[in-house]
Amino acid sequence: MPELTTDQLVAKSSLYKQFINEREEILRYKWIRSEEAGHDIGFEKALVDWTMNHRALWREKSLKK
Repeated sequence: MPELTTDQLVAKSSLYKQFINEREEILRYKWIRSEEAGHDIGFEKALVDWTMNHRALWREKSLKK
């Protein structure tokens, strides 16, 4: 059996997959809030807002899947 490269190990990592899914949710949140505001709110603001207001519930729901 061939050994996996570091990139392959990372791609298969559940932690990495969670990070990617979380990032996608933050980017979706950023887009929605930017549309509402009429301008780009920036990733950092979206990250903080989403983390403080939505992350716990999102993680709870994602763990049930």
